[in-house]
Amino acid sequence: MFTFKDELAATLAEIDAAGLTKHERVITTPQGAHIATTAGDSLNFCANNYLGLAGDPRIAQAAHEALDRWGFGLSSVRFICGTQTPHTQLEEQLSQWLGMDDTILFSSCFDANGAIFDVLLGKEDAIISDALNHASIIDGVRLCKAQRFRYANADMADLRKQLEAAKANGCKRLMIVTDGVFSMDGYYAPLPEICDLADEFGALVMVDDSHATGFVGDTGAGTPELLGVRGRVDILTGTLGKALGGASGGYISGPKEVVDLLRQRARPYLFSNTVAPAVVGGSAKAVEIARHADAERAQLRANSQLFRQLMAEAGFELLPGSHPITPVMFPGDDGAVKAARIASAMLEHGVYVTAFSFPVVPRGQARIRVQLSAAHCEADVHACVAAFIAARDEVEAQEKETAK
Repeated sequence: MFTFKDELAATLAEIDAAGLTKHERVITTPQGAHIATTAGDSLNFCANNYLGLAGDPRIAQAAHEALDRWGFGLSSVRFICGTQTPHTQLEEQLSQWLGMDDTILFSSCFDANGAIFDVLLGKEDAIISDALNHASIIDGVRLCKAQRFRYANADMADLRKQLEAAKANGCKRLMIVTDGVFSMDGYYAPLPEICDLADEFGALVMVDDSHATGFVGDTGAGTPELLGVRGRVDILTGTLGKALGGASGGYISGPKEVVDLLRQRARPYLFSNTVAPAVVGGSAKAVEIARHADAERAQLRANSQLFRQLMAEAGFELLPGSHPITPVMFPGDDGAVKAARIASAMLEHGVYVTAFSFPVVPRGQARIRVQLSAAHCEADVHACVAAFIAARDEVEAQEKETAK
């Protein structure tokens, strides 16, 4: 008889046959631009380590000091006995940096995005969400009773249409929700135009700035700073687990009344252990460093520009942009398999990248998402491009041989 485990095995076999299996490689060193895996030494071009802070000794020292002073963990949620002085200090530090009234910490930004909608919006309200928003936003919206409207990615005409539909449905409170940077494409959301429409329709604007905080904008305060809409975005969510040291933790920043209500009703906040003291201590140091990391941000921009230039000259198809997320595209029905084979071959040439395919990205739009870091030097970028060329040539030669 066909058992439950047999059904799961069949599903896994289908995933593998389609070339969509995601393999986890074990890293045997700390995170950084130069790492080692079980396959050998590698240049790492697939981490969210935009400022190179994941391996920064200043952050490690701050985390050690917090561990020694405040302990390993609190065995509690915040409202019982899980709030220490560093938690409130980090929240104040983030609020001041981001230009918001108040901030509340979560175990992750996934939890933050899962918490906010159900607290602020009811069945008489509406969420108008970009079609390419992060999975955490999608899941958070599903947990909410508000009416749901979706607009085509960064399409302001469609956003207007969905806002009009929400108004026509009699929705009271409207919230426009978008990623600040779309993580699979490296595109910036058109925040000025979004804020203009929000003003016209009396809507709130929420931005998930996980792939921007720390390195986008003059002081690293993210897409609102870069795009000139500080003070016009109502709510920001973000992570401590990418540019800000790469550990864990997330946050929501916004009006004090919003944060106060989240402390009373946000289920992932009320029922999850507080962020560990060592993470809080290290993250506070990361914020301090990021605010003044002008040289690192300049290096990151230079690395991104150089990589795009060299890859274009080598004939690769890239999505346009300037963000350190640089998708190298392998479109078509066979793109997923080809992207996976090239990524695997690149590891043999000492460069670690990851292929993405359905369901992480739409069918037929497979890619290798390259992420530049300020910790990369010019020679690292040249080595990455050389590995792309060598791997492509090897895979295409194998394909020609197989076709004979």
